[in-house]
Amino acid sequence: MNEKLLKALQEQLNAEAYSAYLYFSMASWFESENLTGMAHWMKVQAKEELDHAKRFYDFINARRQKVNLLPIDGPKTEWSSPLEAFEEAFKHEQVVSKRIHDLLALAVEVKDYPTQEFLQWFVKEQVEEEATADSIVKKLQLIGDSKNALFMLDHALGERGE
Repeated sequence: MNEKLLKALQEQLNAEAYSAYLYFSMASWFESENLTGMAHWMKVQAKEELDHAKRFYDFINARRQKVNLLPIDGPKTEWSSPLEAFEEAFKHEQVVSKRIHDLLALAVEVKDYPTQEFLQWFVKEQVEEEATADSIVKKLQLIGDSKNALFMLDHALGERGE
């Protein structure tokens, strides 16, 4: 495997693990704000990100390459509002999408067809991830200062399946 591509795949594994840390941190903040439905939503999201990291780990190993785990930076731990937290989640997913697109472009450049195929799942996944986060941001914007509506959205987000 091309060394530059391998390094980029390992960095993406790290970025997926950081995403899990970020969403666990958001979940903890929501718990502290007694928004348990939003906390649940973020914990499920964190588990998804860990699954994404595992996909990269397994792919690198399947290509008979050694996985080098990198340190994971600690995420932010406080937000001023649910809207701010979900806006950050949406922006984070946009950054992840760009990283995936850049990885795919590199795989195309070096003509690594297995990696191109592997990354197609992530391209589709990121469309869903961005759309979901954006939808929640828009709902929170509509809610404004309504505590009743916030309570209802919190309850709805708590219904997210594992």
